[in-house]
Amino acid sequence: MKIIIGKKIAMTQVFSATGEVVPVTRISAGPCPVVQVKTKGTDNTDAIQLGFGEKKEYLIKKPQLGHLKDLSNLRDLHDFSVDKVGEVKRGDLVTVDTFVEGERVAVVGQSKGKGFQGVVRRHHFRGGPATHGHKDNLRAPGSIGAGGVQRVFKGMRMAGHMGADRVTVKNLEVVKIDSVNNELYLKGAVPGGRGGLLFISAPGELKVAVTKVAEVPVVAEQPAVEMVAEAQS
Repeated sequence: MKIIIGKKIAMTQVFSATGEVVPVTRISAGPCPVVQVKTKGTDNTDAIQLGFGEKKEYLIKKPQLGHLKDLSNLRDLHDFSVDKVGEVKRGDLVTVDTFVEGERVAVVGQSKGKGFQGVVRRHHFRGGPATHGHKDNLRAPGSIGAGGVQRVFKGMRMAGHMGADRVTVKNLEVVKIDSVNNELYLKGAVPGGRGGLLFISAPGELKVAVTKVAEVPVVAEQPAVEMVAEAQS
């Protein structure tokens, strides 16, 4: 299974080869290093843990720093169940190149939170009459049950917290892949607002790059004696 973690940038539009305007969502996806590989022999499951984003080291606890040894200070970690781990190893990178243009993907995200809402907005109730003897019940829910059963049935549509739910949208087409900027362009809308975390998956073989995040050239610092000498001159 192809998997990657990203965040929603914004919605825009692109032109297809026939000149048709296609509404798309820009997603900054990866590169996601493989933090842990789980197998049924050791963890009783076949899964791959990917990381995304970075945060400052002092915000990470010591056990997590040990878990991220030889990797960058990743902000988000998520496990993905796979049918077969294959040749994937810790430190490999998952990039947008694992997908191809034209294929269908599933996107999982968290919808926008709307706070506490009434039944008219939350469940699209029509509301009660506004005149002819009715007062202060225009947006009231009405009866919530009969008198014979002295309780409210589970699942009754009532006022409450709206949004901030885990939402899955399937069959979104990959319109464009920008390997330079690590961006995916998916046709249509995806759950959540700008900057929201997204989990993108599709059937197929996962392609990884055997390049570790830790393998970054380090610039050697100049000795303090030379800096003092230059300042005096």
